[in-house]
Amino acid sequence: MATHVEAGGVGIVIDPAVALAPRRFGLPPHPVEEEAKAALWGRVKEHVVGADVIVVTHYHYDHVDPEEPEIYRGKTVLLKHPKAMINRSQRERAAALLPRLRELAGEVRYGDGRRFRFGDAEVRLSRPVPHGMTALRGFVVEVSVRADETFLYTSDVQGPLLEEQVDFVLEERPDTVFVDGPTTYIDSPYLPVELREACDNLVRIIREAGASRLVIDHHLTRDLGYRERIERVYEAGEEQGVTVECAAEFLNVEPNLLEARRRELYGAEEADGDVGG
Repeated sequence: MATHVEAGGVGIVIDPAVALAPRRFGLPPHPVEEEAKAALWGRVKEHVVGADVIVVTHYHYDHVDPEEPEIYRGKTVLLKHPKAMINRSQRERAAALLPRLRELAGEVRYGDGRRFRFGDAEVRLSRPVPHGMTALRGFVVEVSVRADETFLYTSDVQGPLLEEQVDFVLEERPDTVFVDGPTTYIDSPYLPVELREACDNLVRIIREAGASRLVIDHHLTRDLGYRERIERVYEAGEEQGVTVECAAEFLNVEPNLLEARRRELYGAEEADGDVGG
């Protein structure tokens, strides 16, 4: 979900990191995925170089990279609080990262529920909300960037699934919403309920938030059948004149769901005789 926003003459990068699922379908990342990851990480770092502000919404390694803290050198960094409303895993990760971050960054500020002014842009961070239906995986902060237009980034709400996750979106009245979507790629007895709640909330955002564009990616696009899973969200978008698309489509790039195609990628190698049986 690494995102670069230019607003009010200020460059803001949210969650600069790239990651691959260590196992999917019982398989490790395919070399094609590794190549794509390296290329994307290079592009993310290029955007960070020219940015003024970096926002870290939580401490999962697909949102913050502990291996390359140098990217934060000289930047103003807005962080999810490393000790308040945080689970044990994320607290430990934050504690390991913070000393190096404080050494390198120009300024480190905790952002939970706060507003910051940079040039003509205002960055608003929500109060911490659960990473999904419960706080088992910790909490995240949602991010709103306001200038001539308003851009909203939900971070990992996994839907959204809860009223408190939706409230911030509706309060901010964004022009564009970037939401991570439900985790339909995980086989869970709770999936039907979570998918229904996510679709209900996404339809509500389309009808009530006033946005002209809804970008859904991250969790949802780990599922090849993601469009069918949220068909009524697309239908609501058509009814309301709101564009619903994934991040690739937003960038005018053909979607290429590599992780969801991992079995296919390895199967192609087996067919070519490159992988032993």
